[in-house]
Amino acid sequence: MGENIIGLAVGGNKVVDVQAAIEQAEKAGVQAAWMTTGGARLDSITTFAAAAGRSQTIKFGTSVVPTYPRHPLVMVQQAQVVGQLAPGRFRLGIGPSHRPTMRAMGIQMPNPLGHLRDYLKILKALLQTGKVDYDGEYYQAHDSISEPVDVKVMASALQRNSFELCGAEADGAISWVCPAAYLKEVALPAMKKGAADAGRPVPPLIAHLPVCVHDNVEEVRSAFREQFPVYPTLPFYRRMLVSSGYPEAAEKKWSDAMMDGLVVYGDETKVAEGIKKLFADGAGEILVSPVLAGNDRDASLSRTLKLLGQVAQSGS
Repeated sequence: MGENIIGLAVGGNKVVDVQAAIEQAEKAGVQAAWMTTGGARLDSITTFAAAAGRSQTIKFGTSVVPTYPRHPLVMVQQAQVVGQLAPGRFRLGIGPSHRPTMRAMGIQMPNPLGHLRDYLKILKALLQTGKVDYDGEYYQAHDSISEPVDVKVMASALQRNSFELCGAEADGAISWVCPAAYLKEVALPAMKKGAADAGRPVPPLIAHLPVCVHDNVEEVRSAFREQFPVYPTLPFYRRMLVSSGYPEAAEKKWSDAMMDGLVVYGDETKVAEGIKKLFADGAGEILVSPVLAGNDRDASLSRTLKLLGQVAQSGS
């Protein structure tokens, strides 16, 4: 189902800062860099095109590019560039985003799952075979490119149906703030069902999780609440957390129990064991969003990054 890859979420307001973070991750031995696109912030696909020539082996991934603002043919235009500049290293992760974000752009979100299915079919056909002839409910696309490119097309997933869709159609499912138990008991079985119904191998689950190598539990929890405050307030995520066994998510804030079920934290030994358990439970890749705890945030990031590199190079 996967290659036991360790990935790191990178970001920033300046391309040079993101490039530096990618170079730092590659030097540390981390195998992949992932970046989110949203609102008017830096475009992740363009940023990876700029970073391709300044890296050698690290993989790139978008986690995710919102679909509604861009026609899939526009996404293909951009993805081809990175696919050619970094052959075999670019993974295109897409997703519908959130209703508040889309409404701020004046965009409605009818049937996100059906919309995503159309989008996946068009992207995979055009990028991976070089041609598409598709008339769906939400998108139509009839075009070709000079030759296929080596780009895997993945999608965000949160509820059971979206994981099942990824199992049937995508090259991977990208989670976010899903507790480990939910990934094991809900996400992976749904992906297996979708793949079985489609008669194809199960694609990898990219488990996107907050991670913090830090010894003080209260400082980790405080930092997490500060740095990731919004998710229990968003309906999609709140429903997932409630269905994961945390009814207190209805209060729209993080409880200690919710964080303990989600965040991989502790000293180096405990975090390494937590990551290895996720792989043992079926994740194909761990995508880490570092939680920066304590008074020295740079030192906190360095400690977590060092551990991630060690786990990656040990073969996980």
